[in-house]
Amino acid sequence: MEPLTENTIRSSFVNCTKGEARRLRLPLDFAELPWQDLDFLGWVDPGAPLRAHLVIPRPDGPLGITLRVPGVGRTSAFKSSICQVCLTAHASSGVSLLAAPLAGARGREGNTVGIYFCADLACSLYIRGKRRPKLRAGRHDETIGFAEKVARTMENLDAFVAKVVATADAPAAVDQ
Repeated sequence: MEPLTENTIRSSFVNCTKGEARRLRLPLDFAELPWQDLDFLGWVDPGAPLRAHLVIPRPDGPLGITLRVPGVGRTSAFKSSICQVCLTAHASSGVSLLAAPLAGARGREGNTVGIYFCADLACSLYIRGKRRPKLRAGRHDETIGFAEKVARTMENLDAFVAKVVATADAPAAVDQ
């Protein structure tokens, strides 16, 4: 991923107000981010830990999405979960169900879409082996190559992002 400026990041968000984008806090290590190892930028807001943010590179410029992080709950140390983006297996506390308000009018009405995501949003580092999940069970090795893992991760993320932005101008469903 190409390095981004603070202004570029803040102006990329599609599912929050300009004021919310202006108030979000960038990652604490923003100046030292390993851009060469990132396929997208994801972080939990250090000033609002129940908010997370994604910025995905696109041909027409980066696209930002804000997400809601669940409150701290009890999880079992014996269960494991899998991120739906990078397919990394984690202890259950290593994956969170994140909810993104839909872009446009439907999001302002409170409609969201969710996805199970690495709790630290560091999928790029997991698929590169630069970060390891905390698992009690052994790690399963995949037979696909690195390029295929990156492509699969981005396809999964793109499918989620499409759900957030595709409905921006669609009319809300009417119950009868």
